[in-house]
Amino acid sequence: MTDVWKGMDMSVWSSGEFDDHEHINFISDPETGLRAIVAIHSSVLGPAVGGTRFKAYANEQLAVDDALRLSRAMSFKCALAGLPTGGGKAVIIGDPDKIKSRALLHAYGRFLNRIGPQFYTGEDVGMPNSDLRIVGEVNQSLASVTGEAGDPSVHTAIGVMHGLQAVLEHSLQRESFDGVRVAVQGLGAVGWRVAEKLHEAGARLTVCDVRHDVVTKAVELFGAAVASPDRIHAADVDIYVPCALGGVITQTTACEIQAKAVAGAANNQLACAEAGQMLMSRNILYAPDYVMNAGGVISGLNEICRMQGSSDKVFPPLADRLVAIYTRLQGIFEDVQREGLAPEVVAERTARAIIARTYNAAHEATAL
Repeated sequence: MTDVWKGMDMSVWSSGEFDDHEHINFISDPETGLRAIVAIHSSVLGPAVGGTRFKAYANEQLAVDDALRLSRAMSFKCALAGLPTGGGKAVIIGDPDKIKSRALLHAYGRFLNRIGPQFYTGEDVGMPNSDLRIVGEVNQSLASVTGEAGDPSVHTAIGVMHGLQAVLEHSLQRESFDGVRVAVQGLGAVGWRVAEKLHEAGARLTVCDVRHDVVTKAVELFGAAVASPDRIHAADVDIYVPCALGGVITQTTACEIQAKAVAGAANNQLACAEAGQMLMSRNILYAPDYVMNAGGVISGLNEICRMQGSSDKVFPPLADRLVAIYTRLQGIFEDVQREGLAPEVVAERTARAIIARTYNAAHEATAL
């Protein structure tokens, strides 16, 4: 097993996603076909946390860019959620349906052992908890997380609902979802729970998913209308809720959105900065994704602290920390209204300021 990929056709420092990341680890295991990247953006606030994504990337550069981008977003997510953790992300390159094996997952677990307590991972696209339990067979710290932290999608969905409440009040000046038209893109673990909660709150749903049986179930249980996955962004609704993969808001789709607000659980919803500016120019409120979907990582905090031997630390109850997503978004929206900046700009500025204050305080203390 080696940490260097021979002849790798990719760039890190010249990548547009590179943001002074602290560590970027490459792993190759020819025997199992494992090729993975673990990117740690920042550990200023604490050890890095982030999921492991298993995906068939078209080329290695796209995998590098994804790891860099997602790890940076995790840093901002943790900072804005008030967590003593930094941001990281792992990606395994390959089609999980073709190359995933117990041997490959074990090889990945042994590599995580070498990284040690710098990085704690969890489930992501192509890497469910059942796979992480196999990884945990050779990585006991990981096994503790997957065994006791529970399903993160439950708390992610709760956090998304708190965020949607802030969006509802700010963009529609309403307190109730009764009769509000909402388009939910993606009915996976999080998207389904969000759709279910919106239905219970009285919202009128439009949904899509690549799995026809899931869509049929949503129609039967929620009375939902159906849109195609490539056109749901343009549905005539009040709020558009992306809960599938990222990059769905491009300059083109931003011009086609009819909703008054975009707020969902998907990571990296904005394909580019220009897409966010287009939303703002059209007076469409955007709720930064790493604020909206922080519920999962928030729910895992106590388990990570237990693994670090710091479970005696006192943190606000989980329910209070999830409600704080509402409060944080309200603050961001107020700054947007006052300063005329895009929400994602305000959110990133706030997160970087939190990290910088912690970094400066630590170095000042060291200098004493």
